[in-house]
This record gives sequence, structure tokens and C-alpha cells, in this order.
Amino acid sequence: MQRKLVVPLVAVVALALGGLLYLRRDHDPPHYTGFVEGEERVMRSEVMGRVLEVRFAEGATVSPNAVIATLDDGDIQARIKSKQEEIAVLDADLQTQEQRVQLVESTWQRDLNARRAEMQEADAAANLAERTLAREQELTRRGVSSQQTLDDHRARRDETRSALARAREMLARTEAEERTITLARHELASLREKRELALAQLDELQVTHSKYVIHAPATATTVLTQFIWPGELAQPGTAVVSVLDPQDKYVQIYVPVADVERLRVGQRVQIELDSEPGHRVPGEVSFVADKANFTPEKIETRSDRMGQVYRAKVRILDGVERFQPGTEGNVYLTG
Repeated sequence: MQRKLVVPLVAVVALALGGLLYLRRDHDPPHYTGFVEGEERVMRSEVMGRVLEVRFAEGATVSPNAVIATLDDGDIQARIKSKQEEIAVLDADLQTQEQRVQLVESTWQRDLNARRAEMQEADAAANLAERTLAREQELTRRGVSSQQTLDDHRARRDETRSALARAREMLARTEAEERTITLARHELASLREKRELALAQLDELQVTHSKYVIHAPATATTVLTQFIWPGELAQPGTAVVSVLDPQDKYVQIYVPVADVERLRVGQRVQIELDSEPGHRVPGEVSFVADKANFTPEKIETRSDRMGQVYRAKVRILDGVERFQPGTEGNVYLTG
């Protein structure tokens, strides 16, 4: 009689457990365990220089754009001063050359106008002498004028021809002087180009000089690690400190290959800390790896570590200040 009662009882218990597992499987949202992490930003030197000061120790709160560290800028300051002096010399040379070009141009134009007027006058005188000589030759042929008068007019004609030739030569020389003005203009343009180049080089030096002061990001952060100390030499790319944005945290989870299709970037989820059971805050999937890897050892069970998973990040959207890096929690899919 007792054996007959045991068999139905076992069947009922098994059925109840099966039903419970079925209900849990259908109604419990899938979730993944992970750890809270923060977006660490490493502040690096972009130039070479001796570290003079690191103003924030590990754990210190850093205000937006605050000066984190300074490097010795003596060398770049000397280069800036030298370039400024070079520009001052170029400015003086430019002013002198501009005055020279202006003077040469005005003098040359005045001389050119005078030479042209002289040539016109000499040409008119030569034409008059030619006509006068021709008329005197006719008068002499008729016997109206003397040979002496004819000779005098011929001499006058020769003088005006010589004067015209000299006037033409002087005009040609004056016109040729325009090449000197062209050269002076080219020299002026060259000086202006040199000045523009020097100004651009000065701008580059000043940009480089600004990099000897290392600033924090434009949001409040906390120093995690100090990598270099005063007196040490920083090279381009040398890490100075790493900082954490307290408002930029995420839960890193590892999703089995079979479940990865459940996640997509931009998907809204719920996050629950182990320290605050029952209290969930909104999150958003911000990253899903495109390649699977072996589960990290920090996953607790050996069976879970045997398979491959996809790494994913879930950005915390609310109550970020309560989530401390290293805290464990669950990420629940909501749809």
C-alpha cells in the first residue's frame, strides 16, 4: 500500500518541478552577470620635456579643463623668442623696401615723363630744322639767299638731329630702369612671403608651446593612476595620468555565442547591482564585439569558462554615481 502511494507522489513532485522550471524559463527575462567599469582616459604628453609638476594625486577629483601637469618649456620659449626677433627684422626690412619701391617708382615715373617731353621737343626741333633747311636750299638755288645762310641752317639741322638722338637714348635708358623697379618689387614680394612663412612658423611654435601644459578633459574626472613624477623626462606619447569620468560608466558582460543575437547596439536594458537587489536602472548596449573569444577566468563556474563568448558593454544611463568600478551586477534584457 505504501509503495503504491510513493509512485504517484514522486510523479507529482517531478511534474511540479518541471512546471516550475518551465514557468521560470518563460517568464524570467534573460540576464548576464558582469562588472562595473569606467571609461579610462590616459592623458599623454605630446612633446618632449622635463616634468616640472603633476598637480593631482591618485584619487583626486579634477575639474574640467584643469591643468594636470606642466613640462619645462625653456627650449620652446627660446625658439619662440628667436622667431619673434626674426619677424621684427623682416618687418623693418619690409618697411625700408616699401619706401624704396615707392621712391623709385615715383622718381622713375617723373624722369620718364621728363625724358618723353625732351624727346618730343627734340623731335619737333629736328623736324623744324629739316623744313627750314629745305626752304633755304630752294632760296639759295634761286639766288635769293646766300650760301653762308644755307650752311648755317644745315649746321642747325645737324645739331637738332644729334639732340634728338641723345633724347632717344636718354628715354631708352629711363625706360630700361623699369627693370630695376621690377626687381625691387620682387624683393618686396619675397620679403612678404618670408614674413608670412615666419608668422606661420611662429603659430606652430605657439601651438607646440601650449602642449607643455597638459589639461584635463572638458568634464570633471578622477585621477586613477599617476605614471610620471616631477624631474622625469616625458617623451611624445608618455602617459602622465589616467582619469575616469565618473559620469561615464558601463557594465562589461560576456554573452554566450548562442545568445549574441539577443543583443544589438542601442538596445535598452535594465541593470541591477548585487548590493541593491530589486533596484534596477536603465542601461543601453553601446558595444558588442564582432568576434568571439574564450570566457575570462573571472566567470565563476568552470563550465561557463569552457565555451566562447562575445564581449559587450552596457552604458549606465541613470544613477551612475552609485555604480563603483569593480562592483558586480546583472544586466537584464527587456526586449
